[in-house]
Amino acid sequence: MEKRSFQDFYPDDYSHCYGCGRLNAKGHQLKSFWNGDETIARFTPKEYHTAVPGFVYGGLIASLIDCHGTGTAAAAMYKKEGRAMDSHPPLRFVTAALHVNYLKPTPLGVELELRGVIKEITKKKVVVDISVSANGILCARENVVAVKIPDEMMK
Repeated sequence: MEKRSFQDFYPDDYSHCYGCGRLNAKGHQLKSFWNGDETIARFTPKEYHTAVPGFVYGGLIASLIDCHGTGTAAAAMYKKEGRAMDSHPPLRFVTAALHVNYLKPTPLGVELELRGVIKEITKKKVVVDISVSANGILCARENVVAVKIPDEMMK
């Protein structure tokens, strides 16, 4: 696997996201990587990410999916365009739609594995299916529609 995550390539102006921003010291700092044709990220929830004792708050799962999905979208678009992830202009994506199916309660205190599969790429949109597993058990399955960041959000 690549040693630098997708998020490590984000320009400083776009590295403050609570979920994946490397410059947000209080955030999750999720890191996503290529793993063959799929993408992968890992995250271990802390005790304060609880819903009920012993289980992860569903909003955390959704935020991890959000960030893994937009990171995967950027990486997929760079790949499609045959560009390095540090080339300019930078490609950044935001979530246009997020659909989460919670399949099983997600245990707290174990590493979660997120896997992304690119389903569609167009000029401005990438659709990614993401699964979340804990201890090898599928806990959630999601679909993320990510779109290129709107001009009004660019600096």
